[in-house]
Amino acid sequence: MEKKGKIRQSLRNSFIDGAFCSAMIGFVDQYITPFAVALKATSEQIGMLTAFPNLVASLIQLKSADVTEHLKSRMRIIRIFVFFHAFMFLPILLIPLIFTTNRALWLILFVTMAASFNAFPGPAWTSLMADHLPARSRGKYFGWRNRLLGMITVACAFLAGFILNIFGKDKLYGFMVILGLAFVSRFISWYFLSKMYEPPIKVTREHYFTFWDFIKRTKQSNFAKFVIYVASISFAQNISGPFFAVYMIRDLNLSYGMYTIIVTSSTIATLLTMGIWGRHADVVGNMKVIRLTSFFIPVIPVLWLFSHNVYYLIIIQLFAGYVWAGFNLSIFNFVYDAVTPEKRTRCVSYFNVINGTAICCGALLGGFLAKSLPPISGQRLLTLFLLSGVLRAVFSATMLPMIKEVRRVEKISSLDLFFSITRLRPIEVEGEKDI
Repeated sequence: MEKKGKIRQSLRNSFIDGAFCSAMIGFVDQYITPFAVALKATSEQIGMLTAFPNLVASLIQLKSADVTEHLKSRMRIIRIFVFFHAFMFLPILLIPLIFTTNRALWLILFVTMAASFNAFPGPAWTSLMADHLPARSRGKYFGWRNRLLGMITVACAFLAGFILNIFGKDKLYGFMVILGLAFVSRFISWYFLSKMYEPPIKVTREHYFTFWDFIKRTKQSNFAKFVIYVASISFAQNISGPFFAVYMIRDLNLSYGMYTIIVTSSTIATLLTMGIWGRHADVVGNMKVIRLTSFFIPVIPVLWLFSHNVYYLIIIQLFAGYVWAGFNLSIFNFVYDAVTPEKRTRCVSYFNVINGTAICCGALLGGFLAKSLPPISGQRLLTLFLLSGVLRAVFSATMLPMIKEVRRVEKISSLDLFFSITRLRPIEVEGEKDI
């Protein structure tokens, strides 16, 4: 089979892998924190549940590029570590049966191990997908792919919420069922992922640079400045991020069904707008989209201060999904654009190290502050949400002006891009239909 045929088949396998991986995410992503709450985790432990997995998973990636280059195979790394990631769901789901004390701490340990196995092959997968797709169509492709896979995530998240409601007071058994479904889904995902084609890539000594070399070039390197900015936003986001679930389930006493509706509203908005953001990013550049969405990202946590009406919270989540869809897609694609194929695995590794460390620090700080900040309307978590919003605004205002687009794109103001995204006034691009 010729190379193009192999790549087409590989992308099909990647999509099927993504479908079952998305099912796993739907069963797990929004329910690990509620599972920890059901296991009687404290606020500090909730922070640790986000902090430690991200810290260990990021630090382990310091060696991801070295191991990949030593084995001379990205697929070998992917096959081994994704298999172990799938296996780790087994001890997680068995926690209620095996342990009678310190359940939350065991959950933190097992989730940290699972996150590490999942993170280690991440740079290799990113590099592999970049080799499969031309730069001019990545935004459109990932917008399409993420939209379809996101539908699966939403469907499985609703199914998980339905299962938890069925079990009622026996909620721990409900969590065991949805974690079991995640276990099966990830193994099917691993099977199709292992069938992907790996184009050859030659890495020479001239492409090697250490993590400290990367850090020392922060003042000169556009990509390094970009990494620091993203990490700063992740830090600010995760000061509050792990605690929205705690606020809804513990403080507002919402049912799992209503919790599911609220949190999946964000994903639904992401699905509806991901393709639009992707098409615009391909034309006007990823940095233009990042700059536009950075105006709205600080507002999101602050909106939680004004009401706890469930319909209001759903509207906030729809808005959040719309904004984060553009931001996250453009962050992802900027990494592809900014580095050469030979350096991509190593650059992605270092990006994840810095970003994961920032997530860890933000979550730990949030867990500490959750019990010590002065309350707003009787709720300390609302003060945490306000602090997160302020920090997001400060980081965006001070860091974004220093980062430049890395490819030639159509020039457009942020205001015109906003009008085009909202379909109020589509932009016209020479040689293209109106976006």
